[in-house]
Amino acid sequence: MHGLVNRALQGFVVTTYGRASWDEVRSQAGLPYADFEAMMRYDDVHTLHAFNAACHVLHKHPNALLEDIGTYLVTDVELEPLRRLLRFGGTTFLDFLHSLEELAERGRIAMPDLELPIMSLEEEDRASFRLRARWSLPGIGPILLGGLRAMADDYGALVFLRLSGIDGRDECLHIQLLDTQHSEGRRFDLGGAAP
Repeated sequence: MHGLVNRALQGFVVTTYGRASWDEVRSQAGLPYADFEAMMRYDDVHTLHAFNAACHVLHKHPNALLEDIGTYLVTDVELEPLRRLLRFGGTTFLDFLHSLEELAERGRIAMPDLELPIMSLEEEDRASFRLRARWSLPGIGPILLGGLRAMADDYGALVFLRLSGIDGRDECLHIQLLDTQHSEGRRFDLGGAAP
């Protein structure tokens, strides 16, 4: 697994629960190093051991922890470049949803060795969608659930999201778009902030 994935887990634990919690996770997972390096690759077993240890140390259900990590990936100020990459998907949340199928390709432009989930969006009607996602490790559904909730807030949209099961190798989410302009949303400038 790419180090950025492992680093996201570590960053979430340290930012939300403190360094001592990460040290306990690392100890329980039997990791041979203090920190994950963002640009290295790790055996998937290290990722799984660290995640399972985090669930135990933080007393969180795996899906709840994954959803929290998804929210963290979009909202943490240190991860603003990821939010910017996602916001390039369109000017509205609906545009953004339709751009998710291109996310893995856009991500490869920025980091060719980063494996992002493959997603497809099925439109059930004008306001209802089914998102299918496939990734090398289980759990992309809850991560996307947290991330999409945060992105809906970012756009100022009101949505109802829920996990809707597994179909073959795909994890599925149901998305009900209730109001595209529910609130003002966060400011986003295409060119970035002025110096």
